[in-house]
Amino acid sequence: MTPASGGSHAPVMPGTSGSRSPFKLASVLLVYPSVSLFDGLDVLAAAASRTSPRATRDELAAFLRWLGATPPSQVAQHYVETFDLRRRCALYLTYYRYGDTRKRGMAMLAFKAAYRAAGLAPPGDELPDFLPVVLEFAGLHPAGLRLLRAHRGDLELLRRALDRAGSPYAHVVSAVCAHLPRLGPRELAEVRRAWQAGPPAEEVGLEPFAPPEYLAGYAAHPGGPSSRGDRLPGAPGGAGR
Repeated sequence: MTPASGGSHAPVMPGTSGSRSPFKLASVLLVYPSVSLFDGLDVLAAAASRTSPRATRDELAAFLRWLGATPPSQVAQHYVETFDLRRRCALYLTYYRYGDTRKRGMAMLAFKAAYRAAGLAPPGDELPDFLPVVLEFAGLHPAGLRLLRAHRGDLELLRRALDRAGSPYAHVVSAVCAHLPRLGPRELAEVRRAWQAGPPAEEVGLEPFAPPEYLAGYAAHPGGPSSRGDRLPGAPGGAGR
């Protein structure tokens, strides 16, 4: 996230501020795996050890064990296969419930309004509901935490999809969920209905509801253009879902 007045965006490794929140760390772990990610594994492990509750720490530790034991090229390939090729695993908080429909356009405007109210702006190459961006926002401002709580059901849908796919990234989303309030009976019922139905498949243009800059590259990547950062040598390219 950058001040709304301008500036550039680059992932920043979690520091040693003592925060117990996993949000910044999860934001770093959920973007495309860059060279700097593997160079900073010790820093990531130290940050994970300071998070709470214990369930969050355990989930992050499990993911980092996999990350450290897996060749970077395989991690990159798994990321693409998981998040670019599986509609149910899209890293966009409004996608599972709304798919490519007009309702999603309205939902995304709420994210942009929250960023503006906080005096921040998301990176211009991502849609505003991209989970790593929302997590970074939650680590900076209380409004970000409110967004995560409002989309707690969407996080659960993503967690279930990743778990069903056997992806280690399920640990990261589980870590975030463990730091948030549990779902109530009504939310669980909504999650069950959405899980059974899957993301809506119809493609209805978002242009009447979302600014054009949000939709750059949207046609090529229905879930939104995934962030790639500094690519690993030999890493595969993205693909539409």
